[in-house]
Amino acid sequence: MGQPEQHTGENVRNVRSSRDRLPPGQRLQRGWPVTHYGPVPRYRAERWEFRIFGATADGEKHCWTHEEFSRLPYQTVVADLHCVTKFSMLDVEWGGVPASTLLRMVPPAENVTHVMVWAEYGYSANLRLADFADEKTIFATHRSGELLTAEHGFPVRLVVPHLYAWKGPKWVRGVEYMTADRRGFWEERGYHNLGEAGREQRYSYQEEPGEGPEL
Repeated sequence: MGQPEQHTGENVRNVRSSRDRLPPGQRLQRGWPVTHYGPVPRYRAERWEFRIFGATADGEKHCWTHEEFSRLPYQTVVADLHCVTKFSMLDVEWGGVPASTLLRMVPPAENVTHVMVWAEYGYSANLRLADFADEKTIFATHRSGELLTAEHGFPVRLVVPHLYAWKGPKWVRGVEYMTADRRGFWEERGYHNLGEAGREQRYSYQEEPGEGPEL
C-alpha cells in the first residue's frame, strides 16, 4: 500500500511543479488540440519551396526544395508551447532545423532588426530578430520523434517557445529579413505585436509605446 501512495504523492508534486511553470493566465494541457485559421493546405512536394529573402547579407534569395530542406542539420530541443487561447504544453520534444542554423547559412544584413515568417495562404507573423535567433527557436518537422501531421503543420512549423504560438506559424514557406518592423496577420487584427507569454502580451491594447508599429 505504501508504494502506490508514494507514487501518487510524486505525481501531485509534479503536477504542482508544472503549474508553477505556467505563464500567467495559462492552463496545463494534456494532448495537443488542433487550432488554426482557415483550411489545412494540401502538400505538393513538387511545388514546395522554402525561401529566405529580403535584406540578406549577400542581397540574394536562397531557396530549398523539401528534399533539400530535409537534409539540413537536424537537431532536437525540449521546449514549451503556449497558445493564446490559454492552454500550454510543457517539455515537448521538437525536432527540425534551428533558426540559428539558417541564420548562419544565410546571414542577414547588418541593419536587419526583424523577420517576417511567411506560411501558406499568405499567413505571416513578425518577430524581433533576437526572438528569431533564440537558441530554442526551431523550424520543427517532428514532435517526439514523429513527423508532424498535416493538421499540426506538416511539413514545417515554427516553434518560438517563449512567445505565444501564433508567432510560430504552421505550414511555413519562408522567412523575410526586414530592416524595420511590420505587423503580421494576427498582429494587424488586434493581437500583441511582441506576444511574450511570460508577460501575458495577448492583445494590441496592452502594447506600451515602442512595442509595435501603429495600427
